[in-house]
Amino acid sequence: MKKSVVLLTIGLISSSLLFAGGEKESSKSTKDENSKLKVALLLPGKKDDVSFNQAMYESMKEVEGEYSNQIEVTYVEDVYEVADIEPALMDFASRDYDLIFGHGFQYMEPIIKVAELFPQTMFALGTGYKTAPNTCVYDVHLAQGGYLMGYLAGMISETEKVGVIGGADASEIYRGHEGFKMGAKEANANIEIQEFYTGDWRDAAKAKEGALGMYDSGVDVIWHSGDGIGLGVVNAALEADKYCLSNITSQYVLAKDNVVSGVNYQWDLVIRQILDDVLSDNFMNQEKFYWINVENNGLSVADYHQFENMFDKKVFENMDKAISGIKDGTIVIPDFEK
Repeated sequence: MKKSVVLLTIGLISSSLLFAGGEKESSKSTKDENSKLKVALLLPGKKDDVSFNQAMYESMKEVEGEYSNQIEVTYVEDVYEVADIEPALMDFASRDYDLIFGHGFQYMEPIIKVAELFPQTMFALGTGYKTAPNTCVYDVHLAQGGYLMGYLAGMISETEKVGVIGGADASEIYRGHEGFKMGAKEANANIEIQEFYTGDWRDAAKAKEGALGMYDSGVDVIWHSGDGIGLGVVNAALEADKYCLSNITSQYVLAKDNVVSGVNYQWDLVIRQILDDVLSDNFMNQEKFYWINVENNGLSVADYHQFENMFDKKVFENMDKAISGIKDGTIVIPDFEK
């Protein structure tokens, strides 16, 4: 890409920056022990999307408050396309940011490329599998979340037909879907499972169309696993007056008669671990994968609200047992690697 085009792209991206703190930027070579760690969080979507981006934004804001004397964070929204990601990463790295979070699978290749050019800058990739000496991956054991959602769906379905809709067929989403299938079949051996990938993380219209097709065919519960596609599934459940299960953050507020529960992510657990390793100069020496899961409470089941009084109490007793089973190891869920 020509220099003029890179500068134009960076200019457009910079227009959506939300700056935290107001200290003058300083280079690594001039920093002293009292300088704050400069952190950037690049989000592929909006910080209030009631999904993937909001969960990370809120977790980072929480941690930023706790580490206010040690870090300052810059937030960027809507850096979604791969063509925009690389220049955005280059921009922050060239301005001596210490740690850059790229929150999404599509950031993987750009991070690996830019990390090689800036070996002193540290990068954190939100879901993925490639690493370099100065990068890490933070991810979720979504097979566990998928299992719990499948188990719940299998128990509450009256038609014995459930569905799962994902964005891109990436490793994280694949694991979640396979876990969902496992849980649904353990809840009901006769269950029929329909599966659909939109091929895009935020194509809500395509997700809604797919969900409506499932509901029309007799499916009465759908779990979604993606980004903006979740809004399409929730809208379909609202329109068809059927049940759905959310992912990443509770979407109950969007359809209170339809969203029975869901899986919630607590990204603050891994953010703290990454920051502690960076601040103690141990980042380069640490394991390159940081996980949230049921065992560390980074992955949890959302509140059931009024639905706890609408279904048999055994449903929720069984859910509690399933959660405990994952924590104590009596329920073993495979890695489901592709």
